[in-house]
Amino acid sequence: MSTPTAASGRVYICPMHKNVRQSGPGKCPECGMALMPEGTRFAILRQMISSPMHMAVMGVVMVALMVTAMMLMR
Repeated sequence: MSTPTAASGRVYICPMHKNVRQSGPGKCPECGMALMPEGTRFAILRQMISSPMHMAVMGVVMVALMVTAMMLMR
């Protein structure tokens, strides 16, 4: 687990492991996921919510997945 340095000013974190922090991009030593700049954990969700079209597409996809799952359970 790395600690951030004050020189860069930007801290990168693992979305899954809050204790993994470092001063530059890279991969999490625990799970291998790409580190994200701190504060962007929900950036993708915020982007989806910001557009009505994104919300409509996500709704259709979710309904399709639920219908498919229900049909497979029969």
